Amino acid sequence: MLRTERLILRPWAESDAASCYEYAKDPAVGPAAGWPAHRSEAESLEIIRNVLMCPETYAVCLKEDGKAIGSVGLRLNGSTDMTERDDECELGYWIGRPFWGQGLIPEAAAEVLRRAFEDLRMSRVWCGYYDGNAKSKRVQEKLGFRYQWTTEEADVPQMRETRRGHVNAITRDEWIRDRIRRIDTDKKRYLPLLLLADEQEDMIDRYLDRGALYVVEDRGALKAECVITDEGGGVAEIKSLATVPEVQGKGYGSAMIRFAADLCRDRYDTLQVGTGDSPLTVPFYERCGFVRHHTDEGFFTRSYDHPIVEGGVLLRDMVYLRMPLKTTESEG
Repeated sequence: MLRTERLILRPWAESDAASCYEYAKDPAVGPAAGWPAHRSEAESLEIIRNVLMCPETYAVCLKEDGKAIGSVGLRLNGSTDMTERDDECELGYWIGRPFWGQGLIPEAAAEVLRRAFEDLRMSRVWCGYYDGNAKSKRVQEKLGFRYQWTTEEADVPQMRETRRGHVNAITRDEWIRDRIRRIDTDKKRYLPLLLLADEQEDMIDRYLDRGALYVVEDRGALKAECVITDEGGGVAEIKSLATVPEVQGKGYGSAMIRFAADLCRDRYDTLQVGTGDSPLTVPFYERCGFVRHHTDEGFFTRSYDHPIVEGGVLLRDMVYLRMPLKTTESEG
């Protein structure tokens, strides 16, 4: 079960047949999405059993009464013709006409997209709409989908016809980057997250004011932060990188590094990061494309007023890793 500000997204149940039929019988709802209006409550029940009661498909319900007023979900590999990859899926949705124009489907779909990228670790989500379905087009635009292609004669098998169909998609990195913003004032309000990366406040004070602070926030929920500084000589440095504990290991850290590299590429030759010689952090940065460059011996023991332990290792030396940002002629 998923929750948003106004909605509960829960699995469909057979007891939803009456409410499903109430809204899906409307010829303004299904045909625009490529399926015929339901003809009876019994037909709605069969569709619930055979179509809607499947993994990652949710009844859209108002919190006030829990009544199903629409549907939103992810069609996984094997149930969509948009991809053959297990790490990609298709987003689908509909809602009853009395609830149009209230932003409920964008609200529901935003939470399902979060689940796709954060919980299911999808790399890309696809979505499409047919010519004339302006409402669906606007939903996808609000969600950040990018145009991919148009098919002039797309099969619509349930309607026994062909239509002009448009296909959009959004990747995990695009989804995260749409939620990144730069913070120029009152940076210390993010101190609890900054302390996850650097647990002594006076050390943070050495770079926070001169650095560019970027945070990832999704509908008010803080996810990650990154501080980038100019170290001179064409070198930019990631001074701080942290993800809130609840979403660690879900791709935010690596996405922030790719964002930092792209951000710095035009102005700098090298992206640098310093970290303790820890089995948790050094391999992570190496997987992201960094290589060891030099070591500042004894950095942690002389700079911090207490022992710093990470991954069961008492940190002593600062390891600096670098990533080249420019492509040489020999590399193409």
